[in-house]
Amino acid sequence: MSVQLVSNTWLDGETAKIRSKPVPWEGYQRAGLVTTEELSLIKKVDRQPRTKVESILLSDGPTYASLYLSLLKKLQRVDTMQCILILIGDALMDHDERIPLFTRAAEADPDLPYSPLLRILSTQDDFVQLKTAQILSVLLSSESMPLPSHILHPFITTLVSLIHAGNNNHRDVAVQCLETLLSRPECRTALWNTPNGISSLLDILRGNPGPQMSYQVIFCLWLLTFDQTIAEQINKKYDVIPLLTEVAQTAVKEKVIRVVVATFRNLITKAPSANLPSMLVAQLLPFMKNLSTRKWSDEDILEDVQFLRDELKLRFDSLTTYDEYTSELASGHLSWTPVHESDLFWKENAIKLNDKDYEQLKILVRLLKESSDALVLAVAAHDLGQYVKHYERGKKAVTDLGAKTRVMELMTHPNSDVRYQALMSVQRLVSQPWITV
Repeated sequence: MSVQLVSNTWLDGETAKIRSKPVPWEGYQRAGLVTTEELSLIKKVDRQPRTKVESILLSDGPTYASLYLSLLKKLQRVDTMQCILILIGDALMDHDERIPLFTRAAEADPDLPYSPLLRILSTQDDFVQLKTAQILSVLLSSESMPLPSHILHPFITTLVSLIHAGNNNHRDVAVQCLETLLSRPECRTALWNTPNGISSLLDILRGNPGPQMSYQVIFCLWLLTFDQTIAEQINKKYDVIPLLTEVAQTAVKEKVIRVVVATFRNLITKAPSANLPSMLVAQLLPFMKNLSTRKWSDEDILEDVQFLRDELKLRFDSLTTYDEYTSELASGHLSWTPVHESDLFWKENAIKLNDKDYEQLKILVRLLKESSDALVLAVAAHDLGQYVKHYERGKKAVTDLGAKTRVMELMTHPNSDVRYQALMSVQRLVSQPWITV
């Protein structure tokens, strides 16, 4: 793990500017903020040529790692923090073997290395925030033991807030930091449990970012889906399958398609029953068939594509029309597929919506109540009318679930198709005999 893995052009430019600015170390020494020995040590490396600093670190690395962290712990000025963070970054750059010099500082002082870094992470200075996040990611991702929550959770929360801030540099660095951390199981769990953690990543994708940012965000999602619980729940909670399918269909870079396909493979491998239905509804099977005919520079893509194609085809071939319908309901993405407008389908299957304590009817009613998508509302209102038409006791069930009131509200919906389907459904609710036994 190297600092270079978290890079940002703005951060590099600011680093170059800050290097040229003097820090009043002698004034700190006169004020009693640094000792004579600390002053002597820092003057040997502050604004010195890289080769000279490298030579000093080679012979006295542990001393300087401890010095930098101790100074961060007690000095408050922004320009001083900027300088020390640059020195730490320089020490770690291309020198992974120096990471333990910082992580083992806790042996001499339990507050080090993380307490001062987490404290200054909240400093109202963009450079200090982003440089600190960069360094924290490198140190935390290199720890051999699981990360304690009192260190991990504040950092993950800060990264999520940086993504939310809307500033491109904040977002870029924060997403890269997550990329370095999410290979660790405890970091996946922490992000999953952080408010707005997953939704902030998905909001980036919905904003049509460039190929590199798309790749980085989906790489984070791919790492997350190695967690069994997340693989089972992420599509149900966040509807990621249609979004990732759309991203892959419009992607111009092979690596974006590769990481989407790898994410889908994780979702099928870890939680097939939770994800295959939504993949079929998202028309992933014909897309995978198309991808399997393309030429790829990376053979792993073709292997993953063929795996997805075969798994989806196996599932598709075993589906009845009713299975297709329940898959569509489960996905929440209703559209005018043939089953909805088939009288034969409803004649044969309307009563099945009552199975398992009206499980499928309740899903249909929930979509009618909660969806804001006009297409979903129109199809759901239509299906409710078909259910009442073909199941003689349907009117009471629909009324008991509160759907009659909702479908009447939809008669004034702004969308004309929703209004029409709601009207047709209400007519059936009113005209059908009320049978309760």
